[in-house]
Amino acid sequence: MVTVEFFHDAVCGWCYLLSPRLRDIARRYQIKVVHRSFVLQRNDEEMINRFGSLEQAKSEILEHWKHCQLYAEDPNRLNIDGMRKANFHYPNGLNAALAAKTAEILGGQIAHWDYFDAVQILHLKRNKNIANKEVLLDVASSIGFDRTQFQKQMTNPETRIAVDKDNVRANDFGVKSIPSLLINEQRLISQTLTMEQLEALFNQLQIQSIAKEKSNVLV
Repeated sequence: MVTVEFFHDAVCGWCYLLSPRLRDIARRYQIKVVHRSFVLQRNDEEMINRFGSLEQAKSEILEHWKHCQLYAEDPNRLNIDGMRKANFHYPNGLNAALAAKTAEILGGQIAHWDYFDAVQILHLKRNKNIANKEVLLDVASSIGFDRTQFQKQMTNPETRIAVDKDNVRANDFGVKSIPSLLINEQRLISQTLTMEQLEALFNQLQIQSIAKEKSNVLV
């Protein structure tokens, strides 16, 4: 079975485009998807260091959203005007990563994926502040988690350690941007693949896997 490690951040528009495509591919091929947090900026200071100011961060990131719209199956999934009018600075992704990792600890990889997608919709389409812990707990409740249990696990030091380990793993394999897909710990793809590109990639991997199995049988 092919293992794909999906490195992402909930604030990333390109991850937002890739996630449903990868879900579709995972349903049709024998693929194990492992979710890895890759937090771009962890606090306001890091946002300012990266963009110059919090105001500039929001402005520049919304320009990225415009580019994402050009490649989205449904451009209306990204509500740029709504986020521009929102009365908060553009959020960093640390709390969302902690929440998604909490979902994983409590419910496994599928729970991580379900939580991650729900948070991305809340952020990019509904324009909620996903740095706000109460917003994140609302998401947990909406997909079936016990709010008290989720909050307790989210603040558990082991959850932060797990997020940090994902970032260390990213560094070990040379992940520098997201979304990134690490395939069988051998091949790193750091771009948002179209559905056609994903299909071509996994068709090729499937053919290679079948050929390898036949070769092993002959030996």
